[in-house]
Amino acid sequence: MSETPDPEVVELATKIFDLARRGETGALTAYIDAGVPANLTNDRGDSLLMLAAYHGHAEVVVALLERGADASRPNDRGQTPLAGAVFKGEDEVIRTLLAGGADPAEGTPSAVDTARMFGKTDLLELFEAR
Repeated sequence: MSETPDPEVVELATKIFDLARRGETGALTAYIDAGVPANLTNDRGDSLLMLAAYHGHAEVVVALLERGADASRPNDRGQTPLAGAVFKGEDEVIRTLLAGGADPAEGTPSAVDTARMFGKTDLLELFEAR
């Protein structure tokens, strides 16, 4: 038996996900520091970290990792934040996620597969060096 979500909770969650997409580090971290889970996911399984990484917000990625976000957590399609950052060409985010423990071999497609698909040999070398 499922309950209908409280519209106010949905509105707040939407706001928090938008903060991650827009890269609003201060406001987002205030919510997390007040108790919002660092690994909060939306209805597609996209975490706050996934949204920040995909949209190129390295500062938010750092803040989320510092607060316990899972660097390799996949969404419902099996995609990881690192693979998303590779797809978008977000080099600073890629390096930040790797430093935070992201595994380039995890996910479907993995960050390694994504780098191969787009001929990003520099990233393949970076991943192999890890």
